[in-house]
Amino acid sequence: TPEGVVGLGDRQFGLHLWEDVTALTVTDIPVKSLMRRVGVVKDLALSAVTELALPVSSGRLDDAPPLMTVRVESADGVNELAAYVAAAVGYPQPEVDLSLTLLSRLTQGAATMETTLAAMSAWGRTREGGSPRSSQREQLLRKWTA
Repeated sequence: TPEGVVGLGDRQFGLHLWEDVTALTVTDIPVKSLMRRVGVVKDLALSAVTELALPVSSGRLDDAPPLMTVRVESADGVNELAAYVAAAVGYPQPEVDLSLTLLSRLTQGAATMETTLAAMSAWGRTREGGSPRSSQREQLLRKWTA
């Protein structure tokens, strides 16, 4: 938010004001790879076979998307927040690198943070439809980190 980093979701709360945030990092980012793609296809095929063999829904709990860890550092210490992974097969390495650069920009001072958030908000207000494709996300990240 323009005010700071907000933890959303189960057992996450609090507002970490931008003026107090000294670093933002993300760990456990799934990077797109051939092995990850093969694993996703295997899991989908196994799920389909299981659903056909056992037509009564098993109510599987492992269908939740994986999580990444967002580390918010401030003078008060480090707070870890969970964020869902939106890309089933992971993120391309250039997108990961640009995203981490963007997060770093948000902690480089008020002027940089405000300019970056304003550009992101302006795009969000005009965006219609679903999430942008990987190439579009990379273009946006390049623009916002320039």
